Amino acid sequence: MNSKFHLPTRRSFLKSSTLCIAALGSNQILAKEKPALKIGLLTDLHYADKKTAGTRHYRDSLVKIKEAVKIFNEKKITFGVELGDFIDRAVDVPTELRYLNAIEKEYKKLSADRHYVIGNHCVDTLTKKQFLKNCGAKREYYSFDKNGFHFVILDACFKKDGTPYGNKNFTWTDTWIPKEEQKWLIKDLKKTKLPVIIFAHQRLDKIDAHGVKNSPQIRKILEARGDIAAVFQGHSHKNDIRWLKGIPYITLSAAVEGPGIKNGAYSVLDIYSDGSLKLDGFRTQKDYSLKPRKSL
Repeated sequence: MNSKFHLPTRRSFLKSSTLCIAALGSNQILAKEKPALKIGLLTDLHYADKKTAGTRHYRDSLVKIKEAVKIFNEKKITFGVELGDFIDRAVDVPTELRYLNAIEKEYKKLSADRHYVIGNHCVDTLTKKQFLKNCGAKREYYSFDKNGFHFVILDACFKKDGTPYGNKNFTWTDTWIPKEEQKWLIKDLKKTKLPVIIFAHQRLDKIDAHGVKNSPQIRKILEARGDIAAVFQGHSHKNDIRWLKGIPYITLSAAVEGPGIKNGAYSVLDIYSDGSLKLDGFRTQKDYSLKPRKSL
């Protein structure tokens, strides 16, 4: 690990689930073997060319993503995932597109495949079609396989009636995964026999203001699989982890919070062939290690 950027975290150990988790210090290593994949993760950049509001330093997200991309390239990640709220709201479409073009210019310097989760702020003024057209995002939700693992990108930016967010037509707390997407998810998970990792913006472990309102139904779909390795999410701007029915729901720290590069937040996720995961957090992002109990 690069101690220049890395922030050590305290040790913790949870034994109440089918997996165990420990927060590791910067000099500890989960496994000697080479990981099957290395994934760069960052969330809630909220980039905008506007004044700071409270703890949100919108303009500073440019220097924060520059550092993240630099480290991701040095670590030779397999691919990167931006977990939503890539940009912040703007007064009109041209202004919001300007924000998107500026932050995308830095993210596209990544020397690996880029993936995007749609966040509510990504489509505050833009429509989803406009967001997808103006960055490297593939689709609203989709899945892909890589090196023996199955990855799912979810989209919870829908109103209760199934209307997709876009152009100021929504309230950010009214967040749902519609029936069509649920049917797709069930079908998608049935088609693969590989261990699964889920990426989402809004939290799937709660139904509060930051949670997907029908997250209990989504969790049942995931629990039916029995081999969901982890769910990574953002939106609530804080480090957090909750275990529900053996699945770890890891909420990542927001990059927009706090001034300057020292308050950046990003991580490199190492995935090993036995299903072990090691999240190496940088700046304000904590470290986590998830390891199958049977291997302890």
